[in-house]
Amino acid sequence: MTDEVFLIPARPTATAGLLAEAAARRGMTVRALGPGFGELAGRAVHWCGGPHAAARVAGALGLGLLEPPDHWLTRLPRRFTGRRIELTTLGRAAQELTGSGRPAFVKPPREKSFPPAVYGPGAPLPRSLPAATPVLVSEVVDFAAEYRLFVLDGEIAAGSRYAVHGRLDPAPLDGDPRGADVRGFAAALLAATGPDLPSAVTVDVGLVGATGRYAVVEANMPWFSNSYAARPGAVLDVVLRAAGPLGRVRAADLPFVTP
Repeated sequence: MTDEVFLIPARPTATAGLLAEAAARRGMTVRALGPGFGELAGRAVHWCGGPHAAARVAGALGLGLLEPPDHWLTRLPRRFTGRRIELTTLGRAAQELTGSGRPAFVKPPREKSFPPAVYGPGAPLPRSLPAATPVLVSEVVDFAAEYRLFVLDGEIAAGSRYAVHGRLDPAPLDGDPRGADVRGFAAALLAATGPDLPSAVTVDVGLVGATGRYAVVEANMPWFSNSYAARPGAVLDVVLRAAGPLGRVRAADLPFVTP
């Protein structure tokens, strides 16, 4: 038994459950978040769950939570995105969609405050959120297949296909016929943009239609990313780096720590 604690939500996701089992096999103490979480202060706590609960416990437990910057996608070269992407506000995006009459894909950069989807005529953006809410707006792209990559120190530690033509279809990356191509694209992407991401991060990429070209879908925090069919033990390595004690965060990762 170690002094390491793997903290999960009171109602864990399937991914949190799988990673908790992997953590327990390593001798870590697995705890579900509850009213007594403060008693864990002073121990080496790692988190696997949503950002709202994380914000509630991070200070008390001394967590250093890594996440990619909101603007990362917008600053990528076009050869990696295959489309125009803009970081703006919900209010401005609503105005532009109304004015142009053309649909666009709109998503929150990090927290899932509303469903990422194609919005436009007949499918207006939600009005229940503040107009200043940050959003990413991009041209609509048809991804034939999409893949989730758990990245550690610039290398793919684990990966999984998660969708085919927009429908959930998880499969291990190593068993996918396009696995080598996905890895090749990811290697070029990470070589060119690696310093702009934390050392532990989730990157989604996809095959664009029938073009044979790949493009970045998005980047996310590993501690709130579905692992799909990726190997739990390897995913756990990434999550432990991305959501552990603040005192262990490397100097290069400090700019990516959630405020």
